[in-house]
Amino acid sequence: MKNFTSFADAGDYKALLQQALEIKANPYGYQHIGRNTTVGLIFFNPSLRTRLSSVKAAYNLGAQAWVLNAGADSWTLEMADGAVMNGGTQEHIKDAIAVMSQYCDVLGVRTFPTLKDKAEDYGEVVFNKILQYATVPVISLESATLHPLQSFADLITVAEYKQAERVKVVLTWAPHVRALPQCVPNSFADWFSEVSWVDFVITHPKGYELNERFTKGARIEYDQQKAFEGADFIYAKNWSSYHDYGQVLSQDPAWMVDTAHMARTNNARLLHCLPIRRNVEVSDAVLDSPNSLIIPEAGNRVFSMQTVLHELLS
Repeated sequence: MKNFTSFADAGDYKALLQQALEIKANPYGYQHIGRNTTVGLIFFNPSLRTRLSSVKAAYNLGAQAWVLNAGADSWTLEMADGAVMNGGTQEHIKDAIAVMSQYCDVLGVRTFPTLKDKAEDYGEVVFNKILQYATVPVISLESATLHPLQSFADLITVAEYKQAERVKVVLTWAPHVRALPQCVPNSFADWFSEVSWVDFVITHPKGYELNERFTKGARIEYDQQKAFEGADFIYAKNWSSYHDYGQVLSQDPAWMVDTAHMARTNNARLLHCLPIRRNVEVSDAVLDSPNSLIIPEAGNRVFSMQTVLHELLS
């Protein structure tokens, strides 16, 4: 593993998953891997779980960590190549990343989409510049299109809680009060379409189809009630339209996951990446039920990051 930006970088996902479970069982048992190393974390947008779990993962592994909020803790960064910097930006991304690479052994980076320019977002313009200028391995802490650490944590969670050798996992669109990016559902589909022991279904209203590059192998079902039948895991998440880029085409409250929806499943466990709009995406009754895995799922963010750091630092 040279960088960690998508499912493709995971290599043998079964071996990586087994490594994660072993690390979780003995979280302080690999501190020789991180000793005398530094993990750098750059955030271009706010974070709670990603920031805190990444720092905790570094400490568990015996490494130190620094965190930089780009533009708030640093000079304002210029992204354009060949820019004449006589405006508001004070430092070019190529200089900043080259310098930061000298201050760490692994660089974690969180960027975010504009939801205005599909070509720019799906071209991962900012993230790819960082990959270009970094001289150390780079970990995606979320990009404009993907969130692989979240999806790896989701895989760890499903593996821990599954009650059968083969399980049905449903990714369902849920309503929200604002337009959200496709990063988490793209990434979830990118991972779970490839897991051999999962029957993977995506359900959403028409118009919310994701980029087919990430949904290969998934069954698309527009009838949410039908999709939920016999499901072992329900992953609720909102996203804006990919084809009508960044647009909210529906806010149908009937798509909120509630106890009536969950009654159609095989006593399914509920997953969500958090933060969640309670009683908009998922009802309190489901979120606070014994079948909700949102808290242990968030806890596994430490071990997805720790496993990736283990691989890169090894």
